[in-house]
Formats: sequence, structure tokens, C-alpha cells
Amino acid sequence: MRVISFGVILYLFWLALSGYFKPFLLIGGLICTLFVLYASRRMKLIDTEGYPAHLFPAASTYWPWLLWEIIKSGWNVTKVILRPRLSISPAMTRLVASQHSAAGIATYANSITLTPGTITTGAKGNILTVHALERGGALDLEEGGMDARVTRFERGG
Repeated sequence: MRVISFGVILYLFWLALSGYFKPFLLIGGLICTLFVLYASRRMKLIDTEGYPAHLFPAASTYWPWLLWEIIKSGWNVTKVILRPRLSISPAMTRLVASQHSAAGIATYANSITLTPGTITTGAKGNILTVHALERGGALDLEEGGMDARVTRFERGG
């Protein structure tokens, strides 16, 4: 089932990028998709790490939540920049990631970095070093809301 869904996604992606719907090109795209499926299967790339289909339902709630966090943080950074006295309070903090895989920890670190005003400056095991533009951003991360959300996403729930 994983191979079939991967093939469907590849073919739809090809259709979206090509924009051509002539029979010859549709068949050519299908042949290319089948070749990529064959090669990917032979190289054992269509596994839970290479194609995490089990995360698709969780992604439908995680990505909108992350987008909202990015918007909120972007607004806060904009307010800081537009203040006449530019009163920032930079802070460094260390966070313990509760994710169970390297991909989960990387997702957490990247989610922090995608959020304006914070950046993951280092990762050693499950310890992340984070710089925040304002102390409030560091405190929000220390509360663990984003960590819990990424852990739920990693579990697929």
C-alpha cells in the first residue's frame, strides 16, 4: 500500500509540475513514475523514514498550527522592530527535546528556527541551544508547548 500511495503522489506531483495533459505525455509521465518506483523500491527507500505516510494525518493539524505560530511570532518581531527605542531582551536557553528519533529532534529544532525571533544554534543529542530575540520567546519554548506538539506529530497523532 505504501508503494502505491507513493506512486500516486509522484504521478500527481509530475502532473502538477508539467501541466501537460496530452496522451503521449501522460503515458510518458506514468512510465517515468513507474521507473522511479522501481528504483526506489530496489534501493529500499520507501520505508517509514523515507516515506512517512503514517504522519500525513498528523501533518494536517501540525502544519497549520506551525504556520499560525510563524505568523504570531512574525507579528511580535515586527512590533519589536517598529518600536522607537528597539527594546529587545535577547536570551539563550537550553531545551531538552522529548522526541524519540533524530528526525523528531530535527523537526523540533527546525520548527523553532522557522518561528521568527528564535533560532536553534546548536543540538547535541536531545539538548537544543536556542537564541531568542526576546526573553518572552525563550520562556514560551521553555514551557514546552512546541515540544509537546512536535512529539505528538512524531507519534502520528
